[in-house]
Order: sequence, then C-alpha cells, then structure tokens
Amino acid sequence: MSEWRELPIGELMAEFHDGPHATPKPSADGPAFLGIKNLTNAGNLDLSAVRHIAPEDFARWTKRVTPQQDDIVFTYEATLHRYALIPHGFRGCLGRRLALIRPNLDRADPRYLHQALRSPGWRSTVEERVIAGATVDRIPLIDFPSFPICVPGVETQRRIAAVLSAFDELILINERRVELLEYLARSLYREWFVRRCLPGAEDAGWASTLLFDVADVGFGFSFKSPAFGPEGVHAVVRIRDVPRGTTATFTNEAAPERYAVRDGDVLIGMDGNFHLNRWSGGDAWLNQRVTRLRPRAELAALHLLLAVESPIAQLNQTITGTTVAHLGKRHLEQISVPLPESGRISQATAAFEAIGDAIVVLRKQVRACARTRDLLLPRLVTGRLDISDIDLDDLLSTELAG
Repeated sequence: MSEWRELPIGELMAEFHDGPHATPKPSADGPAFLGIKNLTNAGNLDLSAVRHIAPEDFARWTKRVTPQQDDIVFTYEATLHRYALIPHGFRGCLGRRLALIRPNLDRADPRYLHQALRSPGWRSTVEERVIAGATVDRIPLIDFPSFPICVPGVETQRRIAAVLSAFDELILINERRVELLEYLARSLYREWFVRRCLPGAEDAGWASTLLFDVADVGFGFSFKSPAFGPEGVHAVVRIRDVPRGTTATFTNEAAPERYAVRDGDVLIGMDGNFHLNRWSGGDAWLNQRVTRLRPRAELAALHLLLAVESPIAQLNQTITGTTVAHLGKRHLEQISVPLPESGRISQATAAFEAIGDAIVVLRKQVRACARTRDLLLPRLVTGRLDISDIDLDDLLSTELAG
C-alpha cells in the first residue's frame, strides 16, 4: 500500500469541461451529440440511438472541448453514476448534463481511472457530495476536482486496468456473439417459416397450429409470503427479471413443481411491455404474471420464441389498460405457429437448438465475468488486493469453463 495515496481527482486531470446548456437543431446524420441515454450503466457508449448535429454546426458545439480517444465522459445531473471512455474514431460533442475528464497521462491511466470511477467507493464519495434538487440531483462541478480518490502509481494503474478491462472486453465480445446468433436465428426463421422455404418442405402444405397445441403453457404461482429478497432457498422469476434472463430475488416458500423454470424456457411478462425472453438464470420458480412456454414434440425452444415474437409485439400495440396493459390467457390462445403439414422440421429443430444452447451458455459467461469483475473492482482500485496476486489467464479460463 506504500505507493497508494489519496489526492484530489483534479490532480489526475489535464482538462475538465462540462457540456453545453442548450440543444442543437437535430440532423438526420452527422457528428454525435451525446446525451445521458448514450452512457450505459455498464460503462460503455451506446450510439445505437444517438442524436446527430449537422456537420456545419460541429465547430460551434465543440468550442469548449472536442472529445477525443480516452477522454472520460460522465453524467452530472439527473441520472448519475454513468461513466464511459471515448473510443477510437469517435466524432461528436458533449451534450447537456454531461461532463468530460481528460486524464493527465503522467499521473493517471485512462482505463484505470474509468474503472475507479465505477467503483462502489467512488460512488459513495459522489453521493456524499450530491446536491439534491427539487426535481433532479446533481454533482456540483465546481467542487468536483476536489473530490478525493485513492490511486497507486501509473504502472500499477495500468496493470489493474489490464485485468479489469480484460473482463469488460470479454463481456462485450460475448454480448456481440449473442447478437450475431440472434440475428442468424431470426434470419433462418424468416427464410424457413415466414417465406416458407424450409428445406424438404418447399412443396408441403402449411398449417397455422395453435400455440397451446405445440407448447406447454404454464402460468405463475401466487406466493403466500411476497416478502421476496436477496436471500432465500428458492430463486423467483418476477416480471422485471424476464428481460435480464436471470434473477436476484429469492424466497423460502416452495411452489408446486409445475411452476418450475429451467434454463431455455421461454418466458413472457404478462403486464406492461410484455417482455419476451429465454431464461438462462438456472432453476427457479415462476411468480404470478409471468408465463412459461415449453415446446412439445420436436419443436426447439428458440423456434417457439421466434414464432411468438411477432404476435406478442402486435398484442403489445393493441392491448391497453387504465394504468398498465395486461396480457391474458385468452390472448395467448389466439396465437398460432406456422408449421409444414409434413412435419419435416428436424433440420430446423437441430439448428435452433444448437443456436439456442450457445446463446444460453454465452449469457451465463457474461454474467459470470461481470460478477468476477465486480468482485475484483473495489478490491483492486483500493489496494486491498495486490495486483501481483492475480493470475488473469487462470481467472478468465475459470469463468469461460464455468
């Protein structure tokens, strides 16, 4: 710990800027105008739905600063505790409620600083100094450079950043693999079952088979003791868990076996936005207002999910409620699955099973890597765990094997 010292974060900065306090006229394309929504909780930039500014306006909106590679942008008002590194090739400007740190490379490794700002310790430092407003909270930027942070020497920073960034990179790689596999699965489904070009069934007749005839449809259990929490014997799948595919909710109350959830089950949230996903969070119980689909016969679970995606999306657009939309059994009974009358779907089943199993494995690896990174992060950036004690290759191989 001898090389670790606490100092004001301003001593690690070469520059510090906040974004403009206005919004430019929108443009169909051009440089990015970053907003809060473009910074993810995972510490990345998400430019899939970014606002653009016209190229001729770029100079005006970068008078204070032009973001460059390895700058750290963060939110200082409304939604707090989001930090992201500017990647290579980025062209854009800061938006409202964002600030930028340009690290002093003689004192701070950008990747390390990015990790340290995402740690629980730094979050607490910020929370102690947040100004609560009538509508939103904010970080007082005038005081921000004086916020204390504990750092080692630059070489140690780089070694710590290398370990933590390896987990972040593996997570991103596996998430990208999941996206590619999902794209492949949807492409195959469109070709085989929407355009009806399934190999071996090109000349076959097609039938719309009711969902309840090809799937076991299970509805959730109403637990008597709804005091769910982070501890307990049994994992419970609630509506909010469906998009994530995993849960952090437990109970000590057991449910009948017919409410059991297994990896690969297709789940539907029956209230709100009717989220649809395949479960990858291990054995659990199904809570009320969550429905489970399991395919019968030789239909693959991923095939079943792809078949009900469009009908569920349509129901999401047509069903309304006074406060929240509700999906019911009667709505699911109307859903049909297109299948060739010849029943020749073994090739499709094999393909969907292989893709679906790979997606479940990758999602589990993403969560395992995230858990390990989150355990290491607060220990490494405070010096409680010596970086020389870390065998990165062994750690990564363990997570991939698990």
